[in-house]
Amino acid sequence: MMRRMALKREWIHGWLLLLPAMVFLFAFTHIPAITTFINSFYSTPRGKRAAKFIGTANYERMFDDPVFWQVLWNNIWFAVGTIPLSIGLAIVMALWVNEKMIGRSFLRMAFFTPTVLPLIAVANIWMFFYTPGFGLFDQLRSGLFGLPSTNYLGSPDTALNAIIVVTVWKEAGFFMIFYLAALQAMPVSLKEAAQIEGANRWTIFWRITFPMLMPTTLFVTVNAVINSFRLVDHIFILTDGGPDNASALLLFYIYETAFRFWETGYGATLTVALLALLSLLAIGQFFFFDKKVHYK
Repeated sequence: MMRRMALKREWIHGWLLLLPAMVFLFAFTHIPAITTFINSFYSTPRGKRAAKFIGTANYERMFDDPVFWQVLWNNIWFAVGTIPLSIGLAIVMALWVNEKMIGRSFLRMAFFTPTVLPLIAVANIWMFFYTPGFGLFDQLRSGLFGLPSTNYLGSPDTALNAIIVVTVWKEAGFFMIFYLAALQAMPVSLKEAAQIEGANRWTIFWRITFPMLMPTTLFVTVNAVINSFRLVDHIFILTDGGPDNASALLLFYIYETAFRFWETGYGATLTVALLALLSLLAIGQFFFFDKKVHYK
């Protein structure tokens, strides 16, 4: 009887410890998601005219919306461009600053600095780099190679790629921290045993280091996918989605629809599509990496 009461007290104590986090989780995640899903079946309220139930009309409008398909394709290309580059660069930087060298602390700080800079500040810095005529890149092009100026942010062919470069520059340092922590937690004896057996650095990386980094890679990849679908700040400052929606991403289109054009019903529908897409990608990542992740 006493043991049962002790277990019950532990159970209550555990739920009380989880209660604050659960309240915030439901208040700011689950309840808004459910409310958004419900609003996607209603029209946008206008003044004294309340929202009306319109069924799947918003979803039909979304499937017939050419801008939606364009920004979705932009987002896919943006994800393909940022995720492998930022993760690969993060691994390289982590391996580099994990070695014993002079100035290692300075290198770590330099790689991580872009992460702590405000997004708006980063966008303004890169806007100066991309400015045609007197920007840093055009000065280098004209000064070293005599090439004409290029409007990187004003051309449909280069606008989205220019934002990809900015995103990789900012996120690689953030992912590097997780890889550096994982590298420092690895047993040194594994690397030393491989070296004694005559394995070179490349073999050690692919046979020992990289497999043991897979839990970190899973975590970083999920975060990278989410980050690639929630970018707004850089687009808002650098291109405002232009030219002709060439650099607009899905979340930016949701922001424009719901808050600039005040189409809250259609904005809720687009948000549901984004949440569904992210859920499918996250589930797919866990199933794909499950057999490749080694936790011991």
